[in-house]
Amino acid sequence: MSIRGLLRWQVFWIYQYVLLWNTIEAQIRYTIPEELNVGSVVGNIAKDFGLGISELYDRKLRIASDAGKQYFSVDLEKGELVVNERIDREELCGESVPCLFPLEVIVEHPLQLHRIEIDIQDINDHSPSFLTNDRVLKIAESITAGAKFTMESAHDPDVASNSLRSYSVSDNDNFLLNVKTQDGTKIPELVLKTSLDREKKAVHKLVLTAVDGGNPAQSGTSEITVIVLDINDNAPQFKIPFYEVSVAENKPVGTTVLNVKATDSDEGLNGVIEYFFADQTPDTIMSLLDVDSNTGDVTIKGQLDYEQIHLHKFDIMAKDKGNPQMEGQCSIKVKIADVNDNAPEIIITSLTSPIPENSSPGVVIALISAKDLDGGENGKVKLNMTPGSPFTLKPSVSNHYALVTNGPLDRETFPEYDVVITAVDSGYPPLSTKKTVTVEILDVNDNPPVFSQPSYTVYVKENGTPGSILRSVSASDTDMGENAKISYSILDSKVQDVSVSSYIYINSDNGSIYSMHSFDYEKLKVFQIQVQAKDHGSPSLSSNVTVHVFILDQNDNAPAVIYPSAVMASVSHQKMTRSAKAGHLATKISAVDADSGHNAWISYWLAEATDSSLFSVSLYTGEVRTKRAVSEQDDSSQRLLIEIKDNGEQAQSTTVTVNILLEDGLREPISDYRQKTAEPSRRNSKITFYLIISLASVSVLSLLTFLILVVKCVRNSRSSSSCCIRRADSDGYKNPNRNLQIQLNTDGPIKYVEVLGGDLLSQSQSFRSCLSPMSEFSDFTLVKPSSTTDFKEMINVLDASLPDSAWTFESQQVSTIPAYIRVI
Repeated sequence: MSIRGLLRWQVFWIYQYVLLWNTIEAQIRYTIPEELNVGSVVGNIAKDFGLGISELYDRKLRIASDAGKQYFSVDLEKGELVVNERIDREELCGESVPCLFPLEVIVEHPLQLHRIEIDIQDINDHSPSFLTNDRVLKIAESITAGAKFTMESAHDPDVASNSLRSYSVSDNDNFLLNVKTQDGTKIPELVLKTSLDREKKAVHKLVLTAVDGGNPAQSGTSEITVIVLDINDNAPQFKIPFYEVSVAENKPVGTTVLNVKATDSDEGLNGVIEYFFADQTPDTIMSLLDVDSNTGDVTIKGQLDYEQIHLHKFDIMAKDKGNPQMEGQCSIKVKIADVNDNAPEIIITSLTSPIPENSSPGVVIALISAKDLDGGENGKVKLNMTPGSPFTLKPSVSNHYALVTNGPLDRETFPEYDVVITAVDSGYPPLSTKKTVTVEILDVNDNPPVFSQPSYTVYVKENGTPGSILRSVSASDTDMGENAKISYSILDSKVQDVSVSSYIYINSDNGSIYSMHSFDYEKLKVFQIQVQAKDHGSPSLSSNVTVHVFILDQNDNAPAVIYPSAVMASVSHQKMTRSAKAGHLATKISAVDADSGHNAWISYWLAEATDSSLFSVSLYTGEVRTKRAVSEQDDSSQRLLIEIKDNGEQAQSTTVTVNILLEDGLREPISDYRQKTAEPSRRNSKITFYLIISLASVSVLSLLTFLILVVKCVRNSRSSSSCCIRRADSDGYKNPNRNLQIQLNTDGPIKYVEVLGGDLLSQSQSFRSCLSPMSEFSDFTLVKPSSTTDFKEMINVLDASLPDSAWTFESQQVSTIPAYIRVI
């Protein structure tokens, strides 16, 4: 640290000492003499700052200063501030009083800044000295008494009472000593007491002594040789004995600073004057300034720098060309004016990084200071930072700031911040410096895992292989490290009163879902599971997602005959009159298939017949009709073997045997619905007519509603053969988990609608309506439930309500919601 820098520090702290005492954490001043031995104790900072010895290590106590050398150190075992290097007050502060050496004490956890000022007292360790120990003074003998001759001033680097105090000259008959004060500097002058006579004494030897005010006092001497000259009795005289000028430090080389002027009343060569630097002028001044020997112009020779030396003092001599040569002398004081040529410097004293993203506002991140080598307004610095970051600069004292948090941090949005600090001085034009402070953000577990989809759908075929993979779910976590590692699990729930873990297993590492056993569509059509993704943070966070599992039907059920029932007899006997015409409906076969979709489409085939030319079976309705009129030659017992097939890829079938007995004179129990009457029977009552009108109206309204649903489903998904709606809550049906699914299929010659209703986690109820364009009738078969469980019992219930002979319409009333409706 330069002497000039310390001078600015001292002036600033003297001015603000009282003001800043209460605004910083703590401030202490110690007073010590210079030249203390290394290891000497300055003071106990642990005691003075109220810190325990153990805290010095735990809180990482350290000291910092702007000086180039580490003059002081801290004994952490005792908490004492000790001298680390030789301290020379004159080297640190020059002639400035007081000499204050600033120190910063930094402790962490929490981050605090304390200030120490060391007042370095001067000791009388220097004696006054002259630049030249020998001075030759030439004086003409014609000089009259009272003439004054300025001598070289002595220099004592000590200050205050130890500085230069007085001059004295050795005893002689011709000279006495006079001391004048100019700009605070004592300048000795020899005063001619009596005229000189060269013929009596040509050379006089004098000793000039300078004494300081120390105790004990120290002194320095210079020997003066006075040579008495003859003739040239007028010395050059300066018009102004003392010049003072100010020049800006950025003036270019060659600029004239000032002009000195001396006159000599002699004539000829005795009156011709030349200008020179005085003998004691330092080399530093002669490297920066030059004097023209003829004109007396003082010009700039080198680059001036206020920050290095801001004041130059020197003497200029005017000598004539007489013989002996005469001389005069004047003093020059050149002040260097500061210009704003130094940009501020930003100093990061301490930085804490990374910091947790959940740090609260007000946490100290860094201690920052700024300095400017310029002086005055040019050296005043302000710090600011770019807006938009969750940090702010909190001013402390004398260009010291704390970088603190003032907003929420989010590592996932900004893993690190580059905080740009700008220092701007008050000069004109202002100069600035930027420095980037990188603050890394430490992750905390503040984000739960997020699944890639809001829900998942799984389609699995029934009768599949246990242990096969169904699909995988995946979740991501924007945190990092252990906070981003995810484990998957299935939340426990019930499916048909059985734990879901009996059906499904999930790999906790990759989210792959496997089946535990094969599924049966006829027992379980759909269910859902809750998959949880949990991270490994502390505390851990989790998210859930619903996985809907739909069981796809396979053709694993053969058609079951509803009528005639196999439990009635191995052969079903039917009666028919011999007078039946062609197209007469002899009987009708009804069957259902517990499968769904194409697997449930049923067709009827006449496998064997006593007379294949007499009867035929409708392919889709199962109606057994005569192909021709019955003749007398036909056997009275006609045996028909009818095969019933489904439409699966590997079709399954069943057979039923029907024995039709032909009898004479038997009244037809079955009305032919294809026979059309020319006009309604007059025996129908009006109430029957009204009932028909009402039934027709309800049918038309139902058909229109159905067509609207079909058109809407086709528009929403042209590539899909099904549409689903959820039935709104109504009286008597308040379960929000139940939904209604309508499946419309228009493939093939059979048109059917399958309605599934029920809880997702319970056995669904099914309402199926199959419409055949080849059927001439609308027959309804109501079956409950749509499961293959105990089909024989279901068939027996239906069979008990059917007529023993041929029929055209059958219906079964069920007290609960019907589960299966087929319209043929």
